[in-house]
Amino acid sequence: MSSTVLNLPASELGISEAAQAASEPQEEKNPFLVALGERARNLRARRGLTRKAVALAADVSERHLANLEYGIGNVSILVLLQVAGALQCSLAELIGDVTTSSPEWLLIRELLEGRDEATLRRARVAIGELLGTGGDNATRSARVALVGLRGAGKSTLGQMLADDLDVPFVELSREIEKFAGCSVDEIQALYGMNAYRRYERRALEEAIQIYPEAVIATPGGLVSDAATFNLLLAHCTTVWLRASPGDHMQRVAAQGDVRPMAASREAMNDLERILAGRAAFYSKAEIELDTSVKPLEATFADLRAKVRSALGLPL
Repeated sequence: MSSTVLNLPASELGISEAAQAASEPQEEKNPFLVALGERARNLRARRGLTRKAVALAADVSERHLANLEYGIGNVSILVLLQVAGALQCSLAELIGDVTTSSPEWLLIRELLEGRDEATLRRARVAIGELLGTGGDNATRSARVALVGLRGAGKSTLGQMLADDLDVPFVELSREIEKFAGCSVDEIQALYGMNAYRRYERRALEEAIQIYPEAVIATPGGLVSDAATFNLLLAHCTTVWLRASPGDHMQRVAAQGDVRPMAASREAMNDLERILAGRAAFYSKAEIELDTSVKPLEATFADLRAKVRSALGLPL
């Protein structure tokens, strides 16, 4: 979730290690290690994790992880295994080849390699329909899901939209806490991110089962889990609420969490990286709305019009 980073003081962001690693002589960098480091940084940003958190989970030093992310020096296969575990991905995904497990994977990869995004999307939808997991908003669903980073306005605008449509408003984070019997922060602290993602998936599955019509505000990091995001895309009309990094910060602080502002420069850099890492996934939503450009009432009017138009409802 986005709050994993936004709730941490700057001293835990690992900025000094990043600065030191980035300043290393460029001639020492091997192209493969540079690409590996970029994938590691992108995976970490997509999951909203600080370098310190990944280093702790992987049981490696922050300095070692910084070197990995900036393509400096060699790394052992065992360290890569530990980092992949901390990032909740396969080693194949980390090193850049996720399709080598069988001849069928290789043949499928060959068919898809080099295709543009629109073609890949159509292929993904067709595969979803073939496997019975649903396509990608194949039919307009009256179940509307709001995605985006914390501070985008999902709770405020979501409640307003639910009232307008006269449907239940579901905050998935609250449903996750009901499943676990404790807060989101406690889930992550006691059981780890993998357990949290399992609760998140269960909460979404139940919401889809219970509510044929609803507005669902999703956690910012839900897109980090491909299976859960596929489920959301297949069963909900999705809306990406986006905002400027500055607005994200200000709104989080307005919610009572002032810690991100203690060292706004470092926190802002981290926030911008998270946004960059997740934007390609958020953009899969059917509807996109910038919540930074207009006051609340005007923004809601735009959201209402877009959603009602998508659902075929009168404006």
